Amino acid sequence: MTKRNAPHISVLLREVIEILAPKDGEVFVDGTFGAGGYSQAILEAANCVVYGIDRDPLAISIGHKMADKYSGRLRMLEGCYADMEMLLAAKGLSAVDGIALDIGVSSMQIDEADRGFSFMRDGPLDMRMSSKGRTAAEVVNEESEAELARIIFVYGEERRSRAIARVVVERREVKPFTSTVELAEAVASVVRPTGKGIHPATRTFQALRIFVNDELGQLVKGLAASERLLTPSGRLAVVSFQSLEDRRVKNFLSARSEGRARPSRHVPVNDEGPAPSFKLVKRGAIKAREDELTANSRSRSARLRGAIRTSAKAWDEVAA
Repeated sequence: MTKRNAPHISVLLREVIEILAPKDGEVFVDGTFGAGGYSQAILEAANCVVYGIDRDPLAISIGHKMADKYSGRLRMLEGCYADMEMLLAAKGLSAVDGIALDIGVSSMQIDEADRGFSFMRDGPLDMRMSSKGRTAAEVVNEESEAELARIIFVYGEERRSRAIARVVVERREVKPFTSTVELAEAVASVVRPTGKGIHPATRTFQALRIFVNDELGQLVKGLAASERLLTPSGRLAVVSFQSLEDRRVKNFLSARSEGRARPSRHVPVNDEGPAPSFKLVKRGAIKAREDELTANSRSRSARLRGAIRTSAKAWDEVAA
């Protein structure tokens, strides 16, 4: 397995811990465990318990090794954070005091060429965060030209999606795509560099990764599960790196912090609608401070949104 020896740095770590404000005796969920940076910081901040969730077997392995240091206070669960209710219920838990989510691919996964997330190093065109489901190669080689264009446009916000889909279909008829470099070269043949140092294949790779792992679907389910699991005064911290993700987090929390759902600000509030289930920690997203921007370039695109659970029922419970 090819790796790059760069340490994984948890983005906006200080700010996440400020939102979660761990206290002795509390229970937390690190829904996207990764290399365990958030879990470790939570455990160091208070004599509490953290359930680390991840669908990546490598992350689970890291977590089990880390757990030895914390005398049973770190407990690993293999699976997706969208299924956290089911995973926690199997352990007898139906409520927690705080949840941290770091949405998207981790630098640890990108650094492993064999995972196929990056076009910077040649590797198999995989992109799965777990070992289940279709690979990116299967999507690229099997989907129709129209569907490929849709995936690349919707999940990558790539304006040249039709041209990319066309060249992909033309080339796969000669030889199916198997590696990251092959796909990156195909995309680069029809997408011009921006002049900002961004590789032409960046948006296409983002789109395929999100599609293969159903990241937006998992995010929507995970946010709803968080609303149901958090106790009154429970804290939620969500870090995202793409506008597609951040927009969903923003809309979810904004609606539930204002309450009384309405289709537009110009439409009168429905007084019979659900009461606010969250209180925002801050209006707008929290961004990395200057010292973190200097130390970790990945933090430049990071957006953190935090909220505190009220005593109101979860919105889907009200609708039911």
